[in-house]
Amino acid sequence: MDQNLLYILAAVLVLGVGAQWLSWRLKQPSILALLVLGIIAGPVTGLLRPDEQFGDLLFPLVSLGVALVLFEGGMTLKFRDLKGHGRVVTNLVSWGALLNWLLMAAGCWLLADFSPPIALLFAALVVVTGPTVINPLLRTMRAKPQVSQVLRWEGILIDPVGALLAVLVFQYLLSGTDSWAVFAQSIGVGLVAGFAGAISLGFVLRKHWVPEYLINVLTLAWVVMMFAGSDYIAHESGLLTVTIMGIWLGNMKDVGVSEILSFKESLSVLIISVLFIVLGARVDPMDILATGWNGVIVLLVVLLARPVVVWASTMGGNYSWRQKALLSWVAPRGIVAAAVSSLFALRLGDLGYPGAADLVAYTFLIIIATVVLQSLTAGAATRVLGLAEAEPNGVLIVGANGVARAIAQALVRQGFRVKLADTSYEEVRIARMAGLETYYGDPISSHADQFLELVGIGRLFAMSRRSRWNTLACMKYRTEFGPKRVFSLRSAEEQEENDRKRPADEFRAPRLFGADITYQKLASLLAKGAEIKPINLNKEFDLDAYRSKNGTSLIPLFLITSDGKLRVVNEEAPLADTVEGKLLALVWSTAS
Repeated sequence: MDQNLLYILAAVLVLGVGAQWLSWRLKQPSILALLVLGIIAGPVTGLLRPDEQFGDLLFPLVSLGVALVLFEGGMTLKFRDLKGHGRVVTNLVSWGALLNWLLMAAGCWLLADFSPPIALLFAALVVVTGPTVINPLLRTMRAKPQVSQVLRWEGILIDPVGALLAVLVFQYLLSGTDSWAVFAQSIGVGLVAGFAGAISLGFVLRKHWVPEYLINVLTLAWVVMMFAGSDYIAHESGLLTVTIMGIWLGNMKDVGVSEILSFKESLSVLIISVLFIVLGARVDPMDILATGWNGVIVLLVVLLARPVVVWASTMGGNYSWRQKALLSWVAPRGIVAAAVSSLFALRLGDLGYPGAADLVAYTFLIIIATVVLQSLTAGAATRVLGLAEAEPNGVLIVGANGVARAIAQALVRQGFRVKLADTSYEEVRIARMAGLETYYGDPISSHADQFLELVGIGRLFAMSRRSRWNTLACMKYRTEFGPKRVFSLRSAEEQEENDRKRPADEFRAPRLFGADITYQKLASLLAKGAEIKPINLNKEFDLDAYRSKNGTSLIPLFLITSDGKLRVVNEEAPLADTVEGKLLALVWSTAS
């Protein structure tokens, strides 16, 4: 039996990671692939039977997994972001979330025969959207920034807000209905333990009492310790503890949490992958179908509550009815709702709570219906409403070094949106000081998949000093932008590589500015005073005329056509002898 459990765990892990990879390739929310594989492994084939195979371990494992997901989600909530992304986003994730919760709870209670407590809990679970389901939609929708930015930041910020609301309602169901004193005790212990855990861990990290290689595992152990300790003092208070702990730790000053957050995000992907295969195996499709007309009513309640909240949150703002309509339609539910609902249903079911058995079926119905329905229609709705963005002309640059910054500034001056991504904080800091948009992190990481905002960006220029990083970035974004819209700047080390070290042809991206132009050559010329200048060319004034008039040498970099399109000048697209448009070139005096 123990050996069989080993095989089951290995299969669950492989299926979970495989579903994540498949979703990445298809640019679809991972939750769909995870749930489908879980249902196939569970009720369809009967190969995975979590309740029987995991026994008494099932609830503690699911509970611990959800706790780590909530902690990581809490760390992503920055108080400054609640006010840093517009009044509409702030409204949607604060009183708008509460209004949405109350509207959905009232509708489920009055129209779908939910008991008031279960209606409140269900509404709290499905109030969240989340970046894992919103980001793939935004890539396919390509809506204008005023809409896409609101949806993106709402998805990021409402995850921990919704999780906290759901945990509070859950605590009330466990204790408040019988005794307000027990409810107050659970909330009090959760709050105190959460703050204590965050402050103590923050103190240890700030004092550098732990070597760098132990920070991530120490944080993991600390979270587990606080979760278990809080639960021991006041039953079921652990989830509130870790949520508060994550939020508070993520907002503490002078505590470097970026490395911890990166580790927790990778861990969360693994936990979510395993959780959803296991939880999906417990969901019988017939239970979802058995919701019948009540399920249709609940879905309509969820869909119709959204426009009310959006119209209220955008009141007084400069939003057209088309923008409000698109914001109202796009709100798929995702990971947090499914994970937390399954955990709560397990616990409430053990206590014999009426209506708990149906909680998962209704939650998964809303998740599947909203994700599938809105994935299929969001792009068409964006185009019909006239909110689709034109062909994205912005640029993502890998690297924030001096050459990348100079090129970025030249492009920005011509009206193009440019974002630089780098793992070097110092390089990113200098770029920010120069007024450039930046992303501090690895653009090929799972963090970038959720938090690297690419609205209006449709090209990649890989310009870091590390040739392998450039290659990996081009391989990833080739599927995102298209093979002819990713370019790599050659480095001197690549020229010296032999066939044993040189990447295979299928992994190479088109070169920026030509094969003989390297990062080192551009850096040297810029250091000697060369500048990137715009040159207006036409039939009467070509490059030769410009050189003769100014006595300069130059390297053509980009051509901006008469219709405003940006074209990279390289061997595959050389500059014609007679060309009209604006040339961006690196220019230096012949005398120098």
